[in-house]
Amino acid sequence: MDNHYEFEEEYRDTIATVDESGKRIWIYPKKPKGRFHNYRILVTVVLLGLLFSGPFMTIDGRPLLLLNIFERKFIILGQAFWPQDFFLLALLAVTFFVFIILFTVAFGRVWCGWACPQTLFMEMVFRKIEYWIEGDANQQRKLNASPWNSKKIWKKSLKHIIFLSIAILIAHTVMAYLVGIDDVLNIISQPPATHMSGFIGLLVFTGIFYWVFAYFREQACTAVCPYGRLQSVLIVKDTIAVMYDWLRGEPRSKLKKSKQASDAGDCIDCKLCVHACPTGIDIRNGTQLECVNCTACMDACDEVMLKINKPEGLIRLSSHTAIETGQKKLFTPRVAGYSIVLIAMLTFLSFMLVSRSDVEITVLKVPGTLYQKTDDGQISNLYNIQFINKTFEEMELELKVLNLEGAHIDRVGTQKIIIPANDKYEGVFFIKMPTSNISQTKSSVDIGVFKNGEMIEEIDTKFLGPVKIKK
Repeated sequence: MDNHYEFEEEYRDTIATVDESGKRIWIYPKKPKGRFHNYRILVTVVLLGLLFSGPFMTIDGRPLLLLNIFERKFIILGQAFWPQDFFLLALLAVTFFVFIILFTVAFGRVWCGWACPQTLFMEMVFRKIEYWIEGDANQQRKLNASPWNSKKIWKKSLKHIIFLSIAILIAHTVMAYLVGIDDVLNIISQPPATHMSGFIGLLVFTGIFYWVFAYFREQACTAVCPYGRLQSVLIVKDTIAVMYDWLRGEPRSKLKKSKQASDAGDCIDCKLCVHACPTGIDIRNGTQLECVNCTACMDACDEVMLKINKPEGLIRLSSHTAIETGQKKLFTPRVAGYSIVLIAMLTFLSFMLVSRSDVEITVLKVPGTLYQKTDDGQISNLYNIQFINKTFEEMELELKVLNLEGAHIDRVGTQKIIIPANDKYEGVFFIKMPTSNISQTKSSVDIGVFKNGEMIEEIDTKFLGPVKIKK
């Protein structure tokens, strides 16, 4: 067994945020600082800027992203998707899932520490406010342990008022991605009774976000997030992750009078890497499910190494194989296999998106109806029709029977159908045919859909008639 696994092996029996009695241990991470933390600040500014500006961003007047699950309408990068496009959405989800697998196999849980909204808000927004108001970890412990006095009431009240305000902002942003920024502006500019469902939705979202970031915190990553469980079975020895170099660091030895034992490793067991961890783990025990690759332990360790005149990188982004053998190998057969699958799925998805029709048409014979004989000696069948306009322009269509002699489509009013932009149209129509032209009880009917005189779609349905009539 490797040396680094010989230390405190019992850590695998528990998680850092729960004690022996099952009671939660509140985490007080040391205020982070350092080179990697500065990089994270830049990434956070960019990503949160995109998140909050997203509802206002449009492509040709269309939302950049709209996930309207209530009306079952989705807009992704300016392209509209309806329930009839479920196959494409499912394919997109599977493709994204394969990408996540590939990314995790290669780079571990770096998404969690650098791009996940939960981590960005928790560590780079809410904890920053907490540090500003209550101080660093030790000051927060003292404040929480102190009796309730005016100072404590003021600090706690201010912190939670700001937390609630940010939760409200996040809730409105999420709602804007669900129903659109215009609807959100209508909800907040009118009395609650006017848009009660929207008002309740904002209250629920606000309560959830406030509770998660004020109380639940890192438990969302360690106990709830399914990706945290998934990555534990995807990470292999070649995966790049936050790693402790046990070959260089062990055996650990306390620094006494600026000296270490001659056979000691570089780790002086200061435990600052543990104190800096937002999930409370000891990275020296090896890669763990709770680690989100936030690199806080790396910054803390590098600071110590500089102070004791040791090289940085005792804790660094590396792989088990690279530390053990000194050989860095990122493009492994497993990564190659996932890459091939991902490229194939992206190619197929691109083809399906390019070949997707602008209009979805469904024609069904009205259930429970047979044919009818009209006064002028014709046989008619009644049909339901539904058009879904997937474009953002009004569409004018016309239906014509293509293959049956004498058959024609009869609609009340004009034969042309007007479908609003990004909307649907439902109606009924008759197909009529002279009795003399009917040669069988069930005939196949090809209906052409024409736009500006050009056929854009062909639909096949059935036409019922009386028992075969001899001419």
